[in-house]
Amino acid sequence: MRERGSSDRWSAARASEQGNQNRFPIPPLIPGASVAPPTGAASASADTSGVNKVQSTQPADGEQLENVKPGKSAPISKLLPVSQKLGRWFKYWQFWAFLATVTASGVGFMAVALLFKLPTLPNCPSMYWPTASASMRLYCAQLAAKKQTVKDLLEAIALVQSLPPDHPLREEVNYEIKEWSQDILDLAEASFDAGKLDEAIAIAKKIPADVPAYSQVKTRIQSWKSLWSKAEGIYRDGEAELPKQNWSQAFREAVRLLYVGNTYWQTTKYEELNQLIVSARDDGDTLAKAQNLVRRSGVKNLLEAAKLAESINPKSYIYKDTQAVIVEIGRKMMDLAEAQLEARNVDEAIDIARQIPASANLQAQVQDFINLAQAQAVAQQGTASSLQEALALVKKLTPDRPLYIKGQDLIIRWQRELEDIAHLEKARQLAQLGTASDLKSAIKEVQLIPGTHPRAEEAKTEISRWTDRIQTMEDRPYLNRAEQIASVGDETSLQAAIDEANQIAAGRALYKEAQDKVRQWTAQIQRIQDQPYLDQARQLAGAGNLVDAIATAGQIKPGRALSGEAQAAMADWQAQIQAQQNLQEARRLGSQRTPDTLAMAIRLAKQVPNSSPLRAEAEDAINQWSYQMLSLAQDRASYDLAGAIAIAKTIPDRTSAYAEARAQIDVWQNILNPPALPSPEPVAPPAEPAPPPDQTSPPPNFAPSDESSPPPATVP
Repeated sequence: MRERGSSDRWSAARASEQGNQNRFPIPPLIPGASVAPPTGAASASADTSGVNKVQSTQPADGEQLENVKPGKSAPISKLLPVSQKLGRWFKYWQFWAFLATVTASGVGFMAVALLFKLPTLPNCPSMYWPTASASMRLYCAQLAAKKQTVKDLLEAIALVQSLPPDHPLREEVNYEIKEWSQDILDLAEASFDAGKLDEAIAIAKKIPADVPAYSQVKTRIQSWKSLWSKAEGIYRDGEAELPKQNWSQAFREAVRLLYVGNTYWQTTKYEELNQLIVSARDDGDTLAKAQNLVRRSGVKNLLEAAKLAESINPKSYIYKDTQAVIVEIGRKMMDLAEAQLEARNVDEAIDIARQIPASANLQAQVQDFINLAQAQAVAQQGTASSLQEALALVKKLTPDRPLYIKGQDLIIRWQRELEDIAHLEKARQLAQLGTASDLKSAIKEVQLIPGTHPRAEEAKTEISRWTDRIQTMEDRPYLNRAEQIASVGDETSLQAAIDEANQIAAGRALYKEAQDKVRQWTAQIQRIQDQPYLDQARQLAGAGNLVDAIATAGQIKPGRALSGEAQAAMADWQAQIQAQQNLQEARRLGSQRTPDTLAMAIRLAKQVPNSSPLRAEAEDAINQWSYQMLSLAQDRASYDLAGAIAIAKTIPDRTSAYAEARAQIDVWQNILNPPALPSPEPVAPPAEPAPPPDQTSPPPNFAPSDESSPPPATVP
C-alpha cells in the first residue's frame, strides 16, 4: 500500500511541479547547477548535450560602431541603425502573418502531443540528477531504500535531502528520511547483536547529522560499548576460575552472560566459555584416567595412558601435570623395551621404543632402539640419497646381530626402489620438454617399473598426469574453436559450438570442461527459444487473460532453462484464477441470503490468499455477509429465539459481526434460560397455644401461698 501511495503522490507531485515550472523556474536541487536568465547582450540556447552556448546578438540601437574591430569592414546590416532595420522588416506584413500561423500550429501540435503522451517510469540508474525533478528524486530514493542496505539507504537520504523546506514534497521527504535513518540505525543494531561492535559503530557514525536518527547515535554507541565492556568482564571472571579448577564458580560466571542483552554474548561467547570450562574439566578427568592406567602398568595400559595424556591440549590449564605423567610413562616404557630386547623380541622392543612419547625427553636413552626405525624413516623420504643413507645404516648390522635377516630384506627392497627412482627421474626429464611425443616417451619409461615394486603407485600417478597433458594438448583446439563460434550468440552458432565441443570424448582430460560448456550453450539456446513464450504469457497475464497466459507458458517443457521461471509464473496465475472463482462462487451463494449459503460464501471468500489482489474485496464481502447473517438471526429472534441463536453461532470468527453476534447470543440465552431467583429462608412454624388451666385442681408443682404473694406468671 505504501508503494502504491508513493507512486500516486509522485505522479501528482510531478504534475504539480511541471505546472509550477510553466509559471516560473524552480532552482535546481544540485548545488552549482544554476539557471541564469538571458541578458540583453547574449541569449543562452541548449545544444543536444545539455551545455549552454552563448550566441552573439546584434548591437543595440545606441551602440557605437567603434566596437567593430579595425582592419575589417563591417557589413551594411551592421552599419544601419537597428530601428531602421526593424522598420524595414515590419513592412512585410505577409511574413509576419505566415510566422504567426506557423507558430500557432506548432504550439497546438505540441499541446496535443503532450496530452496524449503517456508518462513513463524514470530509469533511476541512468538519470541525470542536475536536471531531475524532486518527485523523480523521491521515487528513485524510495527504490534505493527498498534494498535495505546501509549504502542504499544513505544514497536515498542524500538524493532527497537537498529539497527546499517549502517544497510540496518536503513533508513526505521528511517522513521517509526519518524512516530510512531509523532503518540504518536498526542495521547497526543488528550488527552489534551479531557481535560486530566496530561494524555497528561504523554504520551508526555514517548516519548524517541532519536526520532524526542522529540524536540516538551517541547514546546507542555508548550503550553498546558499556554492554560490551560488561560482557568482557564477565568472560574474564569465568576464565580466572579455570586455573583454580573451580568449575562451579566458572559455570556461574558463564551463566551471567545469558543476561547481558546481546545475542552474540548470549550464544557464541557463552558457548565458547562454556566449552572452555567443559574442556578443562574433561582434561582433568582424562588425566585421572591416564594416571590410573599408569599404575596398572603393561604395554597396552601405558600406550592407552600416553594416548590419553597426549590428547590434552597444550593450552590446557592442567598441561603441566600432564607433562609429569608423560615423563613417567616414557620411563616405564623404556624399562619394558629393555626387557623385550633382553628377551630377543626385537620387533616388540622397537615397537615399544618408537611409541615412547617424544615429549618424555628420553631420546638419548632410547637411541640404541631406534637405529632400524631411523633407517626406515630416512628411506621414506623417497629420494635416491635418502635410500642410500638408509642402506648404509642397515648394512651396519653384522650377521651375528638378531636383526640381520630383517635388515637384508630391507636392503633388497630399497635397492629395487633405487632402480624405480632412476626410471622416474629419466621420465620426468623427458616430460619437462612438454611436447606430446616427449610425454609419450616419458610414459613408456615409467611403464618399465613393475607393479610389485615400491614405486608402482607413483609411476601410475605420473602416467595419469602426463596422459591428461597429452589429451589437453590434443583437445584444447576443439574447445577454443567452440568458444569462438559460441561468441556470436545466436541459436545456429550455439548449436555449432555444441557440436564442436562434443568431439571431445568421454573420459578425456577436457571432457568435463567441454560438457560444462555444452550445458551452458544448451541453456542459452533454450532461453532463445522459450523466452518469447514467457514474454507473451506475461503480456496476457497483464491484460487479465490468465488462462491463455498459463497455456502459453505451459509450452515451455520441464527441464529446460526457463522451466522453473515458467512454472512459478503459472502457479501464481493459477492461484489468481482460483481466487477469482472462489470469490465469484461466494458472491453467488451470498446472493441467496440464507444462513447456510452465507456461511458457505464466507468460507469460500476466506480461501482467497492474503497475497491476492482480490483479498481486500473478499474481506469487504465477508464482513457484509456476516452482518447479513446477524440480521437474519435478529429477524428470526422475533418468533424463534433458539433458531436465532443457532444462526448467530454460525457467524465465523474474525468477521465484523462476530463480536456483536456473540453479545446477542448471550442476551437471547438469558431470555430463554432466565437465572433462578434465590430461595427464601425457611420460617419456623408458630408455637401451639397452651391449654387453659384447670379451675378445680391446681397445676403440678403448685404450692399455695398466702394472699400477699403475687400470682404466678403465665407463659403465653
